[in-house]
Parts: sequence; structure tokens; C-alpha cells
Amino acid sequence: MSQSVPPPPKDGVHVLVVGAGFAGLTAAIECQRKGHSVTLLEKFPQLKLLGDIISFGPNSSRIFQRWPGVSEQLDALSQRADGLVIKSWLGETLLKQTWSAEQESFGIRFDGHRGEFHEVVYKHALEIGVDVRLGARVEDYFENDDEAGVILESGEKITANVVLAAEGVRSRGRKIVLGYDDKPKASGYAVYRSWFDADEIAKDPDLRFFTDNGDKHVAWLGPDVHFIAASVKNGKDFSWVCTHKDEQDIEESWSFEAPLSDARKVLEGWDPVVQKILDKTPSPLIDWKLVYRDPLPTWISAHRRIALIGDAAHPFLPTSIQGASQAMEDGATMAVCLSRARAAPVGFTDGVQEAVATFEAIRYERVRSAQKTGEQTRDIWHKADFGAAKKDPQSLRLRREAWLLDFDAETYAEEHYAETADVLRNNPDGGVFGDTAPGRRLHVPEGKEGYLEYNQSQTPADVGASAARPVAV
Repeated sequence: MSQSVPPPPKDGVHVLVVGAGFAGLTAAIECQRKGHSVTLLEKFPQLKLLGDIISFGPNSSRIFQRWPGVSEQLDALSQRADGLVIKSWLGETLLKQTWSAEQESFGIRFDGHRGEFHEVVYKHALEIGVDVRLGARVEDYFENDDEAGVILESGEKITANVVLAAEGVRSRGRKIVLGYDDKPKASGYAVYRSWFDADEIAKDPDLRFFTDNGDKHVAWLGPDVHFIAASVKNGKDFSWVCTHKDEQDIEESWSFEAPLSDARKVLEGWDPVVQKILDKTPSPLIDWKLVYRDPLPTWISAHRRIALIGDAAHPFLPTSIQGASQAMEDGATMAVCLSRARAAPVGFTDGVQEAVATFEAIRYERVRSAQKTGEQTRDIWHKADFGAAKKDPQSLRLRREAWLLDFDAETYAEEHYAETADVLRNNPDGGVFGDTAPGRRLHVPEGKEGYLEYNQSQTPADVGASAARPVAV
């Protein structure tokens, strides 16, 4: 069976998006906004309210704010603590980091339940006319100079001008981009996760501070472990995560159920408040193994008609607090680049190939730098010297730097597309089909090796070691 994407508007591009996570939905919505014809494929037959806490920084929140009504709905579902309290694993308060100055400088952020946020964004995609096909499992990708497409499990073949692979770290699109199958590896860490109604928390006199007078957000730091708890939606819901060492091998799944007793072993001897939180937590937990892949040399296929976006291209550590935001930036940037494809350059059939190459050049170095921030925050927290931290508690705060957060992906792409495409076009080593490194060099961010402050405190050898580490998810 064969089917092509419906004809686009005269000035549009046929865009096929695989995967309805935040990367795929953002790409679909942004491409639809810019007049392209979009089909979004999702393997699951129905979308459920899955997951727990997810964070969107100011850099991605401004994308939501361009979608009518979406930011207002997300705000009503969001965690609205005025800051993060950082404690030692024994319960000594070391620091309260507040958000008011950041919000004033960079803009609003949205933190809340992944499933609830996803439902809002998914419904918006339907409302603006994105063609969504659920239960469409992709088995393979293909491309040539003129088109790209996928083959579904049913045998159906769907073609388009460009295909965006957004189905996560096991995307089948990775093989056509890389030329081989790569498998995830254990990172040595895992995260216990829980989300539940806060009623029992509110009843406990030692815990009700989480639910009284607005949301609260508290992090406990210990040797190679951290535990973060938060009340959400004005104390209605409660969520916690615990990152810890884990040596279990990873095969086909990295998310398991685990008994609450496993977390109790990891957190034995910690602050009595942590123990009381565990007492109120329903079992089982989610035990999410953090896996990594070596950073990819490229996210785009040889014919420049297939691109990896989101986790399919660049998985993030949770401590970066940027995985979802960078996935959204991918979608917004790609939509801008494809809008420039309407005026096809000489020698191209539709301009898509130039647009795809330019997308990678604009995004690659920024994403690489953002990935490093997760490793750096983990190192700061998991290797903390609490004696030194008492003297300098600010050393434990989350780094929140302008190069990362005060950024508008759509505006940046609009302003820099022409110069980047020109550099790639004139690349003597294959033009837009060659290495995109000449274009990437135009977009090395101020924080070229992650957080500026972190790297200022490291020796050159430390920075080099950080740069050589694999990227985790």
C-alpha cells in the first residue's frame, strides 16, 4: 500500500514528522504555522497521561507563548514555587535559590506533569489542523535526491519532501543517518520517580509545609545521590525524583517498576523529612535507567531529506533541565529553515536539502554545549564538599546563564539562516552535502563548553575530560 502526504499550499513543503513527543509536536505545530503541509505519525494507538515532572525553561516557554491559549493552560498546571531550597542529605539547609530575578530577566518557565502538558500541546496541534495518525508504527526510512519517506509496520509507504525523526533515542531514523545501528549503554545512574496526590503529605505536620501557602521545591544532596521533592498546582499534587548510582545492564527497556524498599536502601540514614516522604509514597516506583549514546557526528542524512530531532539526535541528562526545551528549539528552528526552502536555490528541486543542512549547522554547537550543563550540575551536586559548601553555599546553586535561557530559537534562525546557508553553499567540500562544520562554527555559543562559571573554576584538563564524556539521557 502506498500513500503520499496531501498536496501542500503552493508555497509550502510536505513535512512528515515521526513521533508525537514534544520535539515532534513542536516541529509539527511550527511547520503548520508557517504554511507547510504536515503529517504526524505516532506509534501508540492512543495517547495517555504518562510520566511525572518535566521542565521547560524560558527559552522554550516563549515558543509556547506563540501558540494561542497554550501558555495560559500550562501556567494553571505548573509548579510555582518561588525558589529551590538546597539541603544536605542530613537535612541542614544550605541555600535558597529564588527565581524572581531570572523570570524578570529571561521570562516565565513551566514545570509540571509531562502527561498533562503533553495533552495541552497535542490538543493544540489538532485544533490548528495538524494531520495526526495514531497507531502508525514506522519500520524503516528511505530517501533519494527528490523525496524521503517511511514504511509502516502495515507495509504502507508514505512520502514527503522531508522527514523529521522525533521518536526518541531508539529512533529507526538513526540508522539511515549514521549508516549503522547503535545501541544505548548504561550510564551508571538511574532515577527513582514518583507522582501522587498530596493529601497525605498535607496531613503530616512535618510535611505540610510543602502544601501550605503555595508550592515548594526542595533538593537534598548526598554522596553521588540527590533527592528532589516538589508540590505542584498549589499543593494539590506531589512529585519526587532520586538520582542514584546503578550498574544494571540496559537492553530493550530502560524504564521499570521498582519497590519502594529499593529507594529506602539508597536513602537510608537521610533526613527524617525524606523518610516521611517515602512513608507517604505509593509503591511501586518508576526506576528510570539513565542511558547514553556517544554524541552523533551528524543529525542529517546523506541526501539531506531526513533529520533527527530531540532525543533521537541528542539525549540529555535530567540535571541539564534542558532536554525538553532543546527538543522544542529543534522544532522551531527546522520550521524556519524549511520556510526558507520555498525559494529554491539554483540546482535544487525544492530547497529542502539546503534547509536541512542549515538546520544542523545552526543547532549543533548550541545543543552540544547545553548537553554539558547536565554533567556539570551532576558533578557539582554529587561531588559536593559540604564543609566547603557551608562556607560558600552559592557554589551549590543551579547555574542559570543568559546564553542558554535568554534565547529565542525562532528569531535566531530567522536572523542567521541566510549567512549560514551561504557558508554551506560555498563549502568547497560538497556544498550543502558536505560537512556542516563551516556553518556550525558560526554558532558556537558563549558557553561553548557548558556553563561559563563552571568552566572558569576548572583546570584545562578538567574541561577536556568533561568534553570527552558521553552524553546521557
